[in-house]
Amino acid sequence: MTTISVPSERQIVQEAVQVLMQHMSPSKATRFWASWQVGEGDYLQIRKELFARETVDSLYEQIEAFQKSKK
Repeated sequence: MTTISVPSERQIVQEAVQVLMQHMSPSKATRFWASWQVGEGDYLQIRKELFARETVDSLYEQIEAFQKSKK
């Protein structure tokens, strides 16, 4: 059986901040972060659109492939 590593929310946020700071200027990253924190939009609707064609199996396969690529 394959085990899946699940990072904490804090680890995910820290990684996202690092990626933003590597690829954007501090002012752009800060503006993005501020606009993202506002919480505009309907997450439930966005989630439905993002995962409309996904199944548990297809998501599992994507997670496995991603984790293998990181090794």
